[in-house]
Amino acid sequence: MPISILLFPVLAAGFAAGAWLFPSPFAAQSGAIVPLLSLVMFGMGASTPPKAFAQVIGRPQALAAGLLLQFGLMPAIAWLLARMLSLDPALQTGLILVGVCSGGTASNVICYLAGGNLALSISLTFASTVLGVVLTPVLAAAYLGAAVEVPAQAMLVTLLHVVAAPVALGLAAHQALHKRAPAVLQWLPRLSMGAILWVIAIVVALNAERLGSLGVAVWFAVVLHNLCGLGGGWLGAALLGQDETARRTLAIEVGMQNSGLAVALAVQYFSAAAALPGALFSVWHNLSGAGFAALMQHRSRAIAQAGTPEASPLEHHQPPRGRGQ
Repeated sequence: MPISILLFPVLAAGFAAGAWLFPSPFAAQSGAIVPLLSLVMFGMGASTPPKAFAQVIGRPQALAAGLLLQFGLMPAIAWLLARMLSLDPALQTGLILVGVCSGGTASNVICYLAGGNLALSISLTFASTVLGVVLTPVLAAAYLGAAVEVPAQAMLVTLLHVVAAPVALGLAAHQALHKRAPAVLQWLPRLSMGAILWVIAIVVALNAERLGSLGVAVWFAVVLHNLCGLGGGWLGAALLGQDETARRTLAIEVGMQNSGLAVALAVQYFSAAAALPGALFSVWHNLSGAGFAALMQHRSRAIAQAGTPEASPLEHHQPPRGRGQ
């Protein structure tokens, strides 16, 4: 296993800590977030053979299961936690807003590191964002009793710039380079990992002051929401008959949310306090995702040593294996 994969959770925590202590240099680069995410998606597209997407479309059960769990579990978990922990009404609103949003882009890198189905992960990110244009306001009205207008046009433009176009270019690069220059393709995922680390640092820096003011109950609620999403995604995928690889993918896609959208909706329609859970979630889910990926790599080694194949009806692309594995 490449050392970059082994160290990714440690590096993620280190970048977050550095940005927390010295936020100014990172916060000044807020405009780099979208280009960095586009770079991430290009690297992920270049790591995925086009036929993998055809297999996802040809067997849509896993895609349907992911969307069902995404929009079914996360809002319900947020609502239950908000009530059980007796959060302040503004914080309850913020937590539920995180739950009703679509999946986040960073989940694709985490899926790659975890040995999940990358084509399925990218497809779920795209599909949940498109469906979120309709489902996010519907679910917000159901759980909050408030009319929330999702910026549909802005979301779709962002989806095109950050997901669709970079992935398409990445697929083209894969086709052009997988025989002529395979070494280049091996480095592109590492470039994506570096971009995600930089995004984590910028996000922490932008929210450093707000994160320092949060109480223990909010931290507990956000962390538990994310962990329940990861666990619920895994368990739900198992109950819906999905294999090991799809379970990893769905756990990540369900547990990692578009918390940036939740923050924007909170500020626009509710209050600055309602944006706090989303701000914390945007930091935490990257760290927990890195830890989950490391856990899944350890699980892969244990399965390999036991001689049990990780059966998957969908083709997936795992991180390249290096020396010392």
